[in-house]
Parts: sequence; C-alpha cells; structure tokens
Amino acid sequence: MSPKLNPQQQAAVKIIDRPLLVLAGAGSGKTRVITEKIAYLVQQGTPARHIAAVTFTNKAAREMRSRVSKLLDDKQSRGLRVSTFHSLGLDILRAEHKTLGYKAAITLFDEQDRLTLLRNLISHGLQDCNIDEVEQYNRQIGQWKNAFVTPEQALSGADAVNPGAALLYDAYTRSLKAYNAVDFDDLILLPVLLFKQHAPVLEKWQNKIRYLLVDEYQDTNITQYQLVRLLAGNLGRFTVVGDDDQSIYAWRGAQPENLGQLQKDYSRLQVIKLEQNYRSSGRILKVANQLISNNPHTFEKKLWSELGYGEPLRVLSHKSDQQEAKQIAAEIVHHRFKHGGSYADYAILYRGNHQSRLFEKELRENNVPYFISGSTSFFSYAEIKDVLAYLRLMVNPGDDAAFLRIINTPRREIGPTTLEKLGAYANERHISLFDACSEFGLQQRLSEKSVHRLRQFCGWLNETAGKIEREDTFKVIPQMLEQLNYEQWLRENSKTPAAAERRMGNVFELVEWLQRIANNETGGEKSLAEVIAKVMLLDIMDRNQEQEAGDQVSLMTLHAAKGLEFPHVFLIGMEENLLPHQNSIDTGNIEEERRLAYVGITRAQKTLTFSYCTHRKRYGEISESEPSRFLSELPEDDLEWANKKKLPPEEIKQRGKASLAQLREMLN
Repeated sequence: MSPKLNPQQQAAVKIIDRPLLVLAGAGSGKTRVITEKIAYLVQQGTPARHIAAVTFTNKAAREMRSRVSKLLDDKQSRGLRVSTFHSLGLDILRAEHKTLGYKAAITLFDEQDRLTLLRNLISHGLQDCNIDEVEQYNRQIGQWKNAFVTPEQALSGADAVNPGAALLYDAYTRSLKAYNAVDFDDLILLPVLLFKQHAPVLEKWQNKIRYLLVDEYQDTNITQYQLVRLLAGNLGRFTVVGDDDQSIYAWRGAQPENLGQLQKDYSRLQVIKLEQNYRSSGRILKVANQLISNNPHTFEKKLWSELGYGEPLRVLSHKSDQQEAKQIAAEIVHHRFKHGGSYADYAILYRGNHQSRLFEKELRENNVPYFISGSTSFFSYAEIKDVLAYLRLMVNPGDDAAFLRIINTPRREIGPTTLEKLGAYANERHISLFDACSEFGLQQRLSEKSVHRLRQFCGWLNETAGKIEREDTFKVIPQMLEQLNYEQWLRENSKTPAAAERRMGNVFELVEWLQRIANNETGGEKSLAEVIAKVMLLDIMDRNQEQEAGDQVSLMTLHAAKGLEFPHVFLIGMEENLLPHQNSIDTGNIEEERRLAYVGITRAQKTLTFSYCTHRKRYGEISESEPSRFLSELPEDDLEWANKKKLPPEEIKQRGKASLAQLREMLN
C-alpha cells in the first residue's frame, strides 16, 4: 500500500471484513481511496473478477480505471468491473434478458424516444391525459422509477388529482416491453425487480460481485440503494464513499438520507471521515465549513488543509448584469497578465445556464478563449436524430429504435396500439419490426388498414434505400426529405417560424457534413452505411465525452462543476432568487441550495471571488436584486468587499497595462 496515504485513508483501505461508509469531504482524495482499496483487495486474495466499483459518470469510471491500472498489472486486474451504475444495470439486463422475457438485442430509449412514445400513447386513446403536460408526466414516471414504484403500485396508489399519469406509466411500460426496449431509469429498476423476484439470479450475481465499492454515494436514489443492498447481501461486503454536504441532485431523486439509512440497515457499519483537504487554502475551507454548518447533519465533519491560510475571498457588487460580465472578464485579463499562468486556471460558475450569455460576449470581445461545459450537443437536436434515424433505417432495416423513432414522424396515422401489436408479433417471431410488417401472419393481428399503412411505409423505405445505393446518395437525401414533407412537419411542430427555419438549417448542415465525411475520406468515397456508422460512433462519443477544455476559461453551472477544481474561481450571481434559486425558496429547499454554494466554494484552490448585482435583467425587465443570504452566513473577517474601496493608483495603472497587452494580442 502507498505510504503516502494519511491514517484515515489507510484505515478506509484496510477495513474489508465489515460494511464501511467513508465520509469523504471535498478534495480529500476519495478516488484514491477507492483505487487503493481495489488493489488491496486483490493483494488480500479477492480475484479482480469478483470486485465491482460503480460511480455516476463515464469520466469518473475512466479516471478510476486508469488509476487502478497503475497499481495492478493486466493479469491482476483481469475481469475487474469499473463502470457507471447504468452500465452495470445494462450488463445485468443483457445477461438475464430471457428471465425478464426480452429478446437479446435490447434497445435503449433516450429522452427524446421516451417523449415521442408518451405523446403517441396520449394521442391514441389515453383520454385522461393532456398532451400539453407530457413533460410533467415524463418527470413523474422518472420519479416513480427512481423511488422504486412499479406501474401496479402507481395505479393502486394513484391520487385522484393525477390518475392519468399512473395509467400512462402502465401503458408506457407495456409498450416498451413490446418494442423490446428499456429506458435509462429501467437500467436500475429492472435489475432490482429481477433480483427481488428471482432468488437464484440474485445469488448468481452475488457470487460474481463479492465486493462492491460505490462512489458518490450521496447521489444514489432509492432504486440504486436497493440495487446496492441486494448485491451486497446481508454480510454487507461493500465500501461506499460519499459526502452529504455535496448532495445536489434531489431533483434527480438523489437521497442524501441513504447515508443514514445504511446505519439502520447494517448494525456492523463502520464510519470513517476523510477531513484533510488536498485542494484548497485554509481560508477557503474555513468559509466553506462555516456556510455548511447552517445545514443539519447526521454526521459532523470539518475540512482542514496544510496548504497555508491563503488570500481573503473577494466580494464584488455591480449595478447590472452587463457590468458584472464586463468586470469579471477584465479581472481575468488583469489577473493573468499580473501572475502569468493559463486561461484554464479560471472558472466562472453560475446557478443557471442562461447566466453564461453575457460572459461569452465579454470574453469574446476581450479575445479570451472560453469553453462552456454542458452546452447542447448537435446530436441531441430532435431534427438531427430524425434524419439520422431515417438514414440508419435505410442502411439497416433491422434497427428497431430507428424504426420506432420515425414511423410516425411525420405522422402516418399508425397508432400505438398498432405498434404494440406489431412489437408483440415481432417479439414472438424473433424478427425486426421492419421484417414483421411484410409477414403474412401479421394480417391475423391487425386491421387491413393498419397492415396497408405499415406496408406502404416499408415499400417507400425499400425503394428509397435502393435509390441511395444506385444513384448519387446526396441527391437522393434531399428528395427523400421533400417526399416526407419534413420542412412542413417542422413548421407545424416548432414554436415559431424562426425556430422551424433554424431546425431545417440544422438538417442541411447535417447532410452537408455527411457528404464531406463521404468525400473527404482517403481511399475513395465511403458508402452511406460506413458514413452512418462513423457518425453514430461520433454521437456516442460526443455524449459520453466530458469534453476537455484545453487552455480556455471554463464556464459552467455549479452542478456541472462538481468533482472539478480550479486555481481561480468566480462564483457569480450571488443573489436571492438566483442562489438560492426562487424555486427552492418557494419549496423550502434552502439546504440543497446551500450545498450547491458549498460545492462552488470548494472548487477553488487559491482564490475565490463572489459577485452579485443590485439590478438584473429578467424577462426583458430590469429588477432590483438582494445579495444572497449565503453571503451573510460567511465569516466577515475572511471577506474583502472589493467594490466598496477605491483601487490604489498602482493597481489602476497595472489594469490599464493588462488591457493594452490584450489589445496588442488581438491586433497580432
């Protein structure tokens, strides 16, 4: 074991004979504890193939895997499972699909596919539901799945106010099953149901996973906790690592109470606290500790550091949000000019994405490179997914997810009942939906009209696919879009004509891009199938990669910043209604907002600047703003209210020099 671990970290690594909860404060080296513990377990005789470590993001899983590879050689780590919760769930479903009554090739529905299916179900027969409320129904279904509530339980407990949501949940679940599809939440819910209903299957997986390590445990929801409990069994061969002060995902169903629940469920549970922080100066930690002490705690802890006390934390006030963006852009330019270093040392953190716009403008005008985390991926636009689904189906008619996405886009009067029966038939025959359409037996299941519509669609698809193969692919694609009357469909389904135009522009951009990929490849022109395969891979990578910022200032929400660190942090919009957010004030959820502010503060290594406005533009109106209550909860002696004192002449001169240097850089 590495001698550099501190005594608490060493204890956390070595306890393997009883359930363990590691309360790991921000920056206290929790990933290191998990990876060292994996190595220790292997050295103590547990084969790597019987160890599983689960976390919440692909990035965290990759980081963990790469650290383990430095501690164990290939032979020692063979069979080790390091993945996200959802990836583990998918592995279980794939392995046990027969027990659950699924075909092997389970399709994964994303958010868009899920909303489309819900809309179809409401349009065709669910009278109790209002199609305008589909987003709310979708959220409710997700909440039910995360709280381990099945459709049967939702129906029996359906309140009189919203019986429609429970009926929709039931219909949605049956439709998914008929399509041999699952959604993201099912990747946890279905394995839990499987394990609860089939003891031999659970036993098999408990033998496979003999030791379980869970990262970011405070972010688990009720269903994820059930999965952990079932896999860990009564012996509780697990280590969970978490920090109740960094639980900021209540809206996603996260239950920081799961930390306390462990004590109730496992009487032998041991708790170890990691309180030494390796990231921030002492003053930053003092401020963070004082803020979070205003929240109630099941477990008390106080972060400390050996990195020196550090500079006071600055508080800037501005007359308007434009002024705020201007001054902070100038601060970054000036600080970098004065101290050297790179743009990547700076982060601007905020409560909501809309706050980034003015900063983007100011940074652009100051020629400062920046990177926005979590901006919408080109691939996630509905119109891009539609056109790609058509092309996926052209090159592979067996792609059921693509078939389901576009069978009614634009509308063809093929209802969910028809699709449910088609799905059930295809399931029984173990064939794709496309192939099922042309089978004689389908006529016994569906009305003549429905069979005719399905076959008409398949005929058109075959004909267009043939043309794409024989003729100039990139002349056929625009013809295909015209035949579909896709532009008209976008006009009917966009909020404004301008939005429809922008969406059609995205479609043209996609087609041009596909053409460039087809023509620019060395070794002759690529077939459409090869181009689509390349793009789908790009899509998956685009969704999974948490992009690297390079030498750029990072702009991101507080939620996106969790787990990251920066030498210099600007925490902007420290105002009532923004942080804490108005919704949380209305629903009495100030504790989570305080945890968000705590997460923001503990991202900073050397300097931290808070910023607020006295007036801010909201929905076109300028309104007055109050400084956030959180500022008044911080130790006064450690804050410097910068705008309240005049800058010394030397400082003004230096700032002028910095701006001139930046100007020269721009001109060069």
